[in-house]
Amino acid sequence: MRNISPAFQAKLDAGATTLCRCWILTRRDGVVQGFTDHDQTVIVNGVSCRADTGFTGSEAVARLGLSVDGVEVSGALSDDSLNESALAAGHYDAAQVDMYIVDWSEPALNVLMTRGHIGEVRREGAAFAAELRGLADTLAHETGRLYTAACSADLGDTRCKIDLDDPLYRGEGSIVAPRGVSAFTVSGLDDFDVGWFTAGRLTFTSGANGGSAMEVKRHYIASDNVVIELWQAMAEPIAPEDTFIVTAGCDKRFATCRDRFNNALNFRGFPHIPGNDFIVRYAIDGEPGHDGKSLSGD
Repeated sequence: MRNISPAFQAKLDAGATTLCRCWILTRRDGVVQGFTDHDQTVIVNGVSCRADTGFTGSEAVARLGLSVDGVEVSGALSDDSLNESALAAGHYDAAQVDMYIVDWSEPALNVLMTRGHIGEVRREGAAFAAELRGLADTLAHETGRLYTAACSADLGDTRCKIDLDDPLYRGEGSIVAPRGVSAFTVSGLDDFDVGWFTAGRLTFTSGANGGSAMEVKRHYIASDNVVIELWQAMAEPIAPEDTFIVTAGCDKRFATCRDRFNNALNFRGFPHIPGNDFIVRYAIDGEPGHDGKSLSGD
């Protein structure tokens, strides 16, 4: 239940036309921005909600039970509010959005209508449209440990315990020349085996993409040059002499954990469980393993 002050309720009962919508967006890095569909900037809870961004919201769809509510917001991209490069770099991924109904003639009179986070974002030229997912969406996320043959930990996290700051698992280099939009030849990684950084993470430390990171699709050799290929193109063009840090990758197989990282003790999967084909297997005359003994060989 929403708490509406008597003064605000009186404005609502009077059919006042001084109401507007305001959105306060909080990024995961702590940056807070405000937007409104009013024609003047409105201050809500100390946040300046700008009126020159073309921000507007679609009709909200509310559902009973735990179904996810549906609503979209759209607006214009601009360098001094919400710019395309920051959006493409993922700075707004899963950002929290609070939507208020505000009396713009007296902004202290406001009520929080909904809270959610940004989901899918579509960009068209100088405009964008973002899906807002309600709090119930969190209940649809897969949580807990899965019973799978592959490792459920991420390389370098507290469950894996590999130290990615170790020079053995961390490389520093610079761009030599781009090879398309998501691949480039690099220097500084000659001492690492081919494929060492496949499925790893590359973070730019200089250039137009400084501070942005992307997963590595392939680490290979082409024409005696070390090549890094990313899964997606970066938000900004990649230029020669841009520097980066890249960490080792893991395909989450037990053999890789044991042989490459010597970390079998911390493997967070179940490599010896039978696969789906075990259900439909049948005995073949002469095939070993059908002597009545345990499949483990004991």
